[in-house]
Amino acid sequence: MNETLFSQIQRLFERTYAQVGINLEDCLIDRTRCAQLTRAAGASARELSELARTFLRRADDQLYVGIYYSRWLVEQLEKHDPRSGLNNANIRSLIAFVEEINHALHAALQFKQGECAIESEAYARNLELQAQVDTYLVLLLFVAFFRKTQKVSRTDRRWLRFHLFASQNPGAFRCENLRGRYLETTELASSYTRYLDTLNGLRRLDEIRMFRSLDYDAKKTRVLALMDARSKD
Repeated sequence: MNETLFSQIQRLFERTYAQVGINLEDCLIDRTRCAQLTRAAGASARELSELARTFLRRADDQLYVGIYYSRWLVEQLEKHDPRSGLNNANIRSLIAFVEEINHALHAALQFKQGECAIESEAYARNLELQAQVDTYLVLLLFVAFFRKTQKVSRTDRRWLRFHLFASQNPGAFRCENLRGRYLETTELASSYTRYLDTLNGLRRLDEIRMFRSLDYDAKKTRVLALMDARSKD
């Protein structure tokens, strides 16, 4: 039986970090349930992308996860399967697809480790920063797979960075909290992934595993220290 794109990406993240213990595809929800959860989440949630969303709820010492993908996004990935090549027709859809899997996986791993403050802003920013970093690394793997040399060029990296970081428009959010969240995490992720680009494979793996273990304030401190060190070089 062929693996789905979803299961392949989940398995990649689990190999990198840790087994989550569940099949996250079982957490997929339909449009009706997404609309119900969006209403329950409050006014600011209505500003989030309608293409893909992850919902988290804690009750009775359990974490409940719902992952939603719009029919349009799924159709785009089926029509332009990134496993056959990454291009302008599918990169935005793949980014959204990967980020939601990443949100769910890290939320589950953190919950298993005792992190239950899922309503806090620091928790949300932590998941967003981690997702942007991990998604960049996944995109690099997709690009490298289709290069004869298995190497990613500077042009490739600029293209990926444009779609993942530069093309984002956090300022469009009416909600000040969301605007600040995405402005800050996008800047931090863009800077941190530039540092990761300077590392070889083994050092990068050790670095991202260490980075994943940090809370949001520690992640931010780590990235700002790297930015400061680079500015002095």
